[in-house]
Amino acid sequence: MYDLMIVGGGPSGMTAAVYAARKKLNALLLAKEIGGQVNWTLGIENYMGYQFIEGPELIKKFEEQVKQFPLEVKAGEDVSSLVRVGQGFEAKTDSGETYQAKAAIIATGKRPRPLNVPGEDKFRGRGVTYCATCDGPLFSGMKVAVIGGGNSALESVDDMVKIAEHVYLVSLTPLTGDQILIDKVKGANNLTIFLEHEVLEITGEDFVSGIKIRDLKTKQERELQVSGVFVEIGLIPNSEPVKGVVALNRLGEIEVNCNNETNVPGLFAAGDVTDVPEKQIVVAAGEGAKAALQAHRYMQRLV
Repeated sequence: MYDLMIVGGGPSGMTAAVYAARKKLNALLLAKEIGGQVNWTLGIENYMGYQFIEGPELIKKFEEQVKQFPLEVKAGEDVSSLVRVGQGFEAKTDSGETYQAKAAIIATGKRPRPLNVPGEDKFRGRGVTYCATCDGPLFSGMKVAVIGGGNSALESVDDMVKIAEHVYLVSLTPLTGDQILIDKVKGANNLTIFLEHEVLEITGEDFVSGIKIRDLKTKQERELQVSGVFVEIGLIPNSEPVKGVVALNRLGEIEVNCNNETNVPGLFAAGDVTDVPEKQIVVAAGEGAKAALQAHRYMQRLV
């Protein structure tokens, strides 16, 4: 029986682990993988303390700091369910292991909704990105494609038309974002919009060099020469392990208050898996710290 069980190995979960250790809690960190979405980030220019750092390098820094504390870390453990058992919680993993703790923090993050086209996996981190806010400046002066037709795609277009040589917006449907965003980007003279087009393939050698798209109506195919592809078709919260246990919003995000408390006493949540706005590394790390501090206060009340 641990004091605290932290599920998730991204910036939020690792920060929570450090804060828990500093509070002398007997903590366990369970993670499917260390790093999460940050591992897919080509470069980061908006995390304080680093003018530029690659995603995997930042995660290595996080990991090194976690290892400075007497924490039990089990990577490669994919938690399939977490439920209330008595006054504590029990987590079960896909490997068949079971872990128990008096309190728990869910920091499982989100995963990008993939295009599921050839080349996407190969070029992830090599031109394929899922965050214009994170990676956009790296493609300054280049030709890029933004895939999607909702608000996140339009916001990415708005960011990129200011710095890219040319932006291609490719949407499977008519634009579905807010009209104010649609009006804002349509005036850009370095933007070409392809509505009702599907992406067939992302091409290149070592890095992205183009995408193949097809008109859904005419079936005409064409290739666009681009150096970057921003996939903005949504994110999926990794909240499946606690579905039916805690309150989720319509997007599947865990609902939390300003203290990172869920509607289940002793169960906290932090980072991108929650309904906290602005999915950023620095925000997730801060939320992880808050969640651990609140979990410590909860543990003090149990004594």
